[in-house]
Amino acid sequence: MAMTPSKARVVNPVLSQVARGYQNQDFVGTKLFPFVPVAQRGGTVIEFGKDKFILEDTARAPGAHVSRSDVAFGSSTYALRQHAIAKGVPVEHLEEAAGVPGIDMATVAINDGMQKILLKLEHQQATLARDANKYHSDNKITLSGSTQWSHADSDPALAVKTARSVISSKTGMYPNTLLLAEPVFSALTVHPKILDRIKYTGTDSITEKMLAQLLGVDEVVVGKAVYLNASGAFVRVWGKDAVLAYTAPGTLAAMGTPSYGYTYRLRQMPVVETPHYDPDTRSYVYTSIDEHAPVMPGPDAGYLFTNAVA
Repeated sequence: MAMTPSKARVVNPVLSQVARGYQNQDFVGTKLFPFVPVAQRGGTVIEFGKDKFILEDTARAPGAHVSRSDVAFGSSTYALRQHAIAKGVPVEHLEEAAGVPGIDMATVAINDGMQKILLKLEHQQATLARDANKYHSDNKITLSGSTQWSHADSDPALAVKTARSVISSKTGMYPNTLLLAEPVFSALTVHPKILDRIKYTGTDSITEKMLAQLLGVDEVVVGKAVYLNASGAFVRVWGKDAVLAYTAPGTLAAMGTPSYGYTYRLRQMPVVETPHYDPDTRSYVYTSIDEHAPVMPGPDAGYLFTNAVA
């Protein structure tokens, strides 16, 4: 019998649960691109249109025909990419960690691997979200000078309100998520117009939850992730941008809810292969694997603020 890839790969179910449970609070890309499990590495997905907002004549007299309209949809294709990384743990480290309570080197190796895989995903999601070419001209703006939210004369609340109206006029849905790069969030917490609106609340600092209430969204999330570039300097994944969007949880994707973005992910991912011993380095090797692809099927449900701060 031929050896298939699924048979050749030996997945460790216990270690795979460790990988699936890994979280990094600095990674917020899935707030714009929630995970949607898919059964195949490539295929066609249904994209529903705006027909659900059409007023239908649903009144019916006795004996009359029932009003009927067909579900209208389009389709697009996707292709998952596999991301994998192997982390070696020398035998000496395993022996030393065994004498320290609470240190599990297998978990350390897996978490380190997932950190790298998910940082790459965060970068992919940010690159997609920050690409102005993905948006209609009505759904984006590049701020400069006194319009930047780091300037005292700017009006961030009005800018977000305008963007909310644009999204609603094109999708029939009001945005529920505002992603702010960390410098943008920091600027808003000291903006005089924002501070003026909370001066009677008795609080000394502005939180994400307070900003969400002020700006009319369900959630404000802050993109804090950084990566090292080729020169060894830290770079902010989300730059100095902000993205306002309507996003639906991945579990609702099949229901045709209009949504800005998704991250298609192969079911049962991520996984960790059963570790193997490498005699050349006297190390046990833990390989973490994930397969996913972020997509933006509904750019009309988003609004990009480029260079939101100086």
